Amino acid sequence: MTALMVGKIDTKVKLKGLSLEEMERYAAALGEPSYRGRQLFQWIYGRGCRHFEEMTDLPAALRATLAEQASITSLTCFGRQVSRDGTRKYLFGCPDGRQIESVLIPDEGRLTACLSTQVGCALACAFCLTGKMGFVRHLQVGEIVDQVLALREDLAPGERIGNLVLMGMGEPLHNYEATVKALAILVHPLGLAYPPRRVMLSTVGLVPEIVRLGASGLDVNLAVSLHAATDELRDRLVPINRRYPLKELMAALRAYPLPPRRRITFEYVLMEGVNDRPEDARELARLLPGLRCKVNLLPLNEASAIPFQRPARQRVEAFQQILKSAGVLATIRESRGWDISAACGMLTIEDQKQDQKRLDSTGPLPYDVFRGVEQSGSSLGS
Repeated sequence: MTALMVGKIDTKVKLKGLSLEEMERYAAALGEPSYRGRQLFQWIYGRGCRHFEEMTDLPAALRATLAEQASITSLTCFGRQVSRDGTRKYLFGCPDGRQIESVLIPDEGRLTACLSTQVGCALACAFCLTGKMGFVRHLQVGEIVDQVLALREDLAPGERIGNLVLMGMGEPLHNYEATVKALAILVHPLGLAYPPRRVMLSTVGLVPEIVRLGASGLDVNLAVSLHAATDELRDRLVPINRRYPLKELMAALRAYPLPPRRRITFEYVLMEGVNDRPEDARELARLLPGLRCKVNLLPLNEASAIPFQRPARQRVEAFQQILKSAGVLATIRESRGWDISAACGMLTIEDQKQDQKRLDSTGPLPYDVFRGVEQSGSSLGS
């Protein structure tokens, strides 16, 4: 429970990231009854408390001990960018100076939080800007959970985050232990208390970890980034397919323990002339029989670093119609936050070293300034 700080070793116990059981054990190690650990857990996660002196139902002596021996680390918000469609993208700094992006998406009176699980990503999908970053490091449990707590602090009166999706930077199942532990905190009644049906984890298809997740007892929703229905094409678009080909992936998904009335979601990014042809749709339909599932079709979010193009709307609709005719539930998902690079596959920190030098020399940016550009509804570019 130690962590590096600038210039010295911090030996304080980091409480954010501990499970309920670990907090109970920590309370016991301080000579306190276990229910003090439950109180700590609820204060830190359920109430988002950052300061021990605010924990008014804890004895003053315990609060003094905690202030001396423990800490509640938090992400630092370096800025917020707002899209024309209301989507908000946040730049957060981690305690070690690394940075991540998180997104709030408005949807029918509630907000969906898109969370990151890694700094960068090792899986290098051909159409994803995060993959172009490469892998920097895994996020810790507290850093995953703290994205929700930090986003909550920026809500307007009457707003609430109704859904959580682990679809931000990184592959959640590559960071399996921290992701699952964070999910347990996010859904715990004394923690952030999100119903599991309101939480979705997206993976490109790490088969052993899908099996582990199914056996974990966490009945969150599962989404699979598919993008191709043949190994030949998927090997090119999603390189991890070379290790876990479609036969293994589909077998794991057919064995996955789905709760009643739940479906596995398949995400399929459509790229013109690559995977959006009628024969691609028919191959996809042949891959899915026997699965309770739906397909989200996402026209590519174009970027200069991505060597593919977005298909015309009529090609997307034709693809959808072939799936529907084959009995597959298929929806077209509209891009949100494209004008601020907050849409699917567009989250990236271009230069971690350069950003860190700036932060070391200038400190955090003002809250409503994102990458040095003052935000207003009229100043957003496309």
